[in-house]
Amino acid sequence: MTQNQQDLLGLPRRRLAEVLAPFIDRPYRTDQIYRALYERGAGEIGSITELGKELRAELAERFTIGLPEVATRHLSADGTEKFLFRLADGATIEAVDIPDGRRRTLCISSQAGCALTCRFCVTGYWGGGRDLTAGEIVAQVLAVGKQRRESGGGLNLVFMGMGEPLLNLGALGDALEILTEQISWRRITVSTAGVIPGIEELAGWRKRPRLAISLHAPDDDRRSRIMPINRRYPLADLLAALRRYPLDRRERLTFEYLLIRDFNDAPADADALVRLLSGLQAKVNLIPLNPDPVLDESMKRPRRTVVTAFRDRLTSKGMTATVRKQRGDDVSAACGQLRAPGREPRGFRRSNLSL
Repeated sequence: MTQNQQDLLGLPRRRLAEVLAPFIDRPYRTDQIYRALYERGAGEIGSITELGKELRAELAERFTIGLPEVATRHLSADGTEKFLFRLADGATIEAVDIPDGRRRTLCISSQAGCALTCRFCVTGYWGGGRDLTAGEIVAQVLAVGKQRRESGGGLNLVFMGMGEPLLNLGALGDALEILTEQISWRRITVSTAGVIPGIEELAGWRKRPRLAISLHAPDDDRRSRIMPINRRYPLADLLAALRRYPLDRRERLTFEYLLIRDFNDAPADADALVRLLSGLQAKVNLIPLNPDPVLDESMKRPRRTVVTAFRDRLTSKGMTATVRKQRGDDVSAACGQLRAPGREPRGFRRSNLSL
């Protein structure tokens, strides 16, 4: 992409029409270009053969289609595949494609890094990076679909990759406007560490994706020790915002709860979690810690019997609870393991961690 070229990828239909209006004389041309971008995954203007040769040449001088480079692919023994994308400015992000029978879940990134420095997250260890554009968000879905030669039909999409989605709501909104033409809102989940202003803004959207909250501790003391954002948005304020969040009768908030051995996995912690979420339309997704060499060695995965006992204690008290399957850990594609290769760490240091 040259300095004078504008990227068409990431422009919702209405904005695409505005940008192209000076260069096309028939409105249906916008629909042709839109379908080529988001249904066929066209990688360059010249491949949009629905347009005449002269129009393609004129548009190619002014516009580009910013599909990222697939730098590497790592296939796990369980079929999970991790993609490393290199963006136009050299930044790198990762996305993970997770097959599960007839279903697929694509875990994508919203930022090139993350400034929240959660102590259990490898992305946070490498520090903050820039927001992704709407085009760079959509491009992950298109690029993986092209590699897999599959469309968005039957795909579940989760914003649980690198970055905090609710700190990039403008790009997220544009990306979702595009993606939901192919993927149902009900099949899209946005996960947040608890950014209250973002939750409140999302609550005002006419249509909303599913919402998941990274909780990971039932009290402020322990949550602040592993999630510094809790000092800014403590649990009482976060839960109050979530109680105001609009849900339909069938919808539930998902609370992601990372289980760390001898830190938050005791029966009393399960009881405290039930009390904390009392009255909410909620379900709990338990995630046994995925260790990584950059994380504090004191953070360990609980024994399987402890995980099962924790889940059973929640369900015995009326809470819906599931245990997330460990997928892709042999290629560092499991929850919390995504990173930005080639960068110096700018987040927490292992020596500063103390549980």
